[in-house]
Amino acid sequence: MSTTNTNEALLHAKLNQETAAIPWSELTRWFASGMVIAVSPELDLIEVAAAMTRDDTAAFSDWISGQRVAKVTDEQARAWLEQDLQVWAVVVKPWILVQAK
Repeated sequence: MSTTNTNEALLHAKLNQETAAIPWSELTRWFASGMVIAVSPELDLIEVAAAMTRDDTAAFSDWISGQRVAKVTDEQARAWLEQDLQVWAVVVKPWILVQAK
């Protein structure tokens, strides 16, 4: 296995260990600060976090233009709060990436 593949595998393992299910209500403070990014369920949350860590602008440009990655909207936040939704979350400072379960 090459060093690049090993580093990528280690990054994925680290991010996976840092991912947790959390009630949306516990993230509203960070949402209010504009720090929460929604990841579409069709994407792999860990892969998006890894791409953010690598500063993969090409992948993010594609995801953003396809509306698969975006800041959580007021409407989303309100609906998730009303539903008492649990989300998968991972921190890639300064952002919190979330994905509805």
